Amino acid sequence: MKTLQITFFLFMFVPLMKSAPPIPQESLQFYEYDTDVTMGSLSQQDYEMQSKDLRKDGTNVSFDTSLRLQGDDSERDAPPTKDTNLPTCLLCVCLSGSVYCEEIDIEAVPPLPKETAYLYARFNKIKRIAVSDFADITTLRRIDFSGNRIEEIEDGAFSKLLLLEELSLAENRLLKLPVLPPKLTTFNANQNRIKSRGIKANAFKKLTNLAYLYLGHNALESVPLNLPESLRILHLQYNNITTITDDTFCKSNNTRYIRTRMDEIRMEGNPILLAKHVNAFSCLRTLPVGTYY
Repeated sequence: MKTLQITFFLFMFVPLMKSAPPIPQESLQFYEYDTDVTMGSLSQQDYEMQSKDLRKDGTNVSFDTSLRLQGDDSERDAPPTKDTNLPTCLLCVCLSGSVYCEEIDIEAVPPLPKETAYLYARFNKIKRIAVSDFADITTLRRIDFSGNRIEEIEDGAFSKLLLLEELSLAENRLLKLPVLPPKLTTFNANQNRIKSRGIKANAFKKLTNLAYLYLGHNALESVPLNLPESLRILHLQYNNITTITDDTFCKSNNTRYIRTRMDEIRMEGNPILLAKHVNAFSCLRTLPVGTYY
């Protein structure tokens, strides 16, 4: 009797097990990268189309450019050069006609916006200045290349800069001076390797606005000739100057001539004994700084 009951129970239970509904399982979605990656509500295809559209509009920056600039530090930290594809105003700081390219290890003058008036490119690795660097930048008023490695400046590199008033080439490796633009008021070439033969006889004669001339810590053997009447400050300290003449600062044929604008001449650190050249200072209001005995 018990055997019949067990058999009957199994006979009834098996159909119930077969008809039970399957246990629901969560559907899993798999994505293959590079084929259908989504970015927010944009698919990869939409993203690429949007990037192309943005690149056509000069006022917008594409998604891929902005992501690269924000996320790729290695590219941003790479030493920029003139061949870099990035615009100058991403390498440097451009602000109201001023371009600041200081201490970024550039090796050449970067292409400048045409409205540039002030260029500060100090403490870089620039070795050469070419005519083409400033051929189209006629608005420049001040240039500072202090602390570079400049050895050569092409003739005429500054010839078109008719508005240039201040030029600094201090702390470079120059052996000679370039032709200077006519409206300069300040010229600084301290701490170079310039010898007297590297300065043309009339290099400063036509610079009728030149007031500040700095040529200290070079290798000059004599004071430059034909210094303009406009000159107020002249620094020649720590050169190799051994002689001066009565016409260096004054006019030997005019005893009444006075240099009224000259306020300071520094000649200390030169081997010359200034007391032997008293007549050379007769037109000056103050004596040069240097060794007299």
